[in-house]
Parts: sequence; C-alpha cells; structure tokens
Amino acid sequence: MLIDMTETSRRGLIVINTGPGKGKTTAALGTAIRAAGNGMRVLILQFLKGSWHYGELDAIEALGKALGSEDDPSIVIRQMGRGFVKVGGAETDPEDLKLVEDAWAEAVEAIQSGDWDLVVLDEINYAIGYKMLDPDKVAEALRQKPEMVHVILTGRNAHPSLVELADTVTEMREVKHAYQKGILAQRGIEF
Repeated sequence: MLIDMTETSRRGLIVINTGPGKGKTTAALGTAIRAAGNGMRVLILQFLKGSWHYGELDAIEALGKALGSEDDPSIVIRQMGRGFVKVGGAETDPEDLKLVEDAWAEAVEAIQSGDWDLVVLDEINYAIGYKMLDPDKVAEALRQKPEMVHVILTGRNAHPSLVELADTVTEMREVKHAYQKGILAQRGIEF
C-alpha cells in the first residue's frame, strides 16, 4: 500500500474535543502544556468563562513565565466571557453576544498573526451551539489558518461542518459523574 505523503506530512492540526462527558477543556489544557514544554507558543482563549477563578489560570500564568519570561510568557490564558450564558429558550444577553464577537475577533487575529503555534478556543462549540457565533465563519477562518498553526476547539455538540473539517475529533462520553450522587464540584478537579 502506497502512503500519500501529502496526508502524512507535518502541518498544523485542527483538533476538536467534544461530547457530553467531562474533560474537554482539561484535555486541551494538557495538550497546551505539552506544546509549551516543547518550546511552542500557546494562547488559550476561553469564550464563555469569566466569572469564576479557575485553578488553571494561576497554573498557566506561572508556567508561562517559567518557560518564557515575565514580559513574554510562552503560554497565555485569557477569559473572554462573563460566565455561563442563558440557554433553553431564554434570550441571550447582548453583552454576552458582544463578548463572544470580541473573543472571535481576537481568535482570528491570533490564528493569523504567526505569534502562536497553538491556539485553544475553549468553549467555542457552546458559543456556536447557542447561535452566538456563525459556524461558517469559524470554518472559513480555520481553512485560511497558516499551515503550521494548530487549533483546538472545545465544548459539547461540535458543529458537523467543523467536525468534518477537523483532523482529530475526540468525543468525551460520560459513564457516571459524582454530581449524580449529590457531590458538588471539587476545587482542583472541576475548577
């Protein structure tokens, strides 16, 4: 069997972590840390998170300075939202729409800039699913990304057009969750 080298050559990947199970962001952060440890420059944009202080914020900030410098960290994380948005028929707050638009503009700029080797678009699938962001715009930007830039998209219900475009798609499946036993989210595990 002949191997088509155009399909196996090195290039920036589009990766999607989706599904109803826990671990989509955690997997993306693990890849981001691996990339930073290999000398890559990494930007993590969290599309909806913003109201809580998550443990990963402090860890990524410290790691970025340790691997880079105070003024030029090698890995950066930015919360772009206000927290989880209203769903289930409720009208989306215009402020949340504006924040998603701003996050998307920053994402496109980061992907195209050449400043980052890996850009993580955390929770972007939620923004698309909640109709706060057009999946066609996202797909077009991914098609136009520089050849060696890697992009990871996270969140449940990844849009079919993005799944088709992606190089790697992992679906997290919940088998059981502590919350079902009445156990609340644990600091250091869920946030």
